Amino acid sequence: MNYVIPMAKKKINKSGLTYAEIRKFKALLLAKRTEILEDVSCMENEALRKPRSDLSRMPIHMADLGTDNYEIEYILGLMDSERKLIVEIDEALRRIEDGTYGICEGCNEPIPKERLKAIPWARYCITCSSLLEKGLVPIEEFFDESNYDEETNDKQDENSEKPAGD
Repeated sequence: MNYVIPMAKKKINKSGLTYAEIRKFKALLLAKRTEILEDVSCMENEALRKPRSDLSRMPIHMADLGTDNYEIEYILGLMDSERKLIVEIDEALRRIEDGTYGICEGCNEPIPKERLKAIPWARYCITCSSLLEKGLVPIEEFFDESNYDEETNDKQDENSEKPAGD
């Protein structure tokens, strides 16, 4: 009977991850989340709040304005990517709390530990991820409606409102 208790403590879910491995992944996710938040804060403070167009002695120089606009757009794009990554990390942390971390959301099979070490916020095994990226599996098969992002919902709403004759 004593051998059952240690085994029960070792595995947390059907992914086969031990509590120690889950703690390591959680620490990794929290550290990455903190790093991203610091990066975004730095980008915002250093790039978006600095005075613009101070290179030219002219009141308004078109080349400076173009460069400034490009820099702002680039930084906003980076910040948006980082924000999406924070959402993925938060979802991974939620899966840890739910006991579903390390289980592919596409096929419900364990995600290999090597993949989780490389991408700790991974939702899918390599096979399902590859199918999604290639567009071979409709995204609706992997997500329920509550998991769609705003862009996906908007596209669905637009398509569902089109008249049948179009």
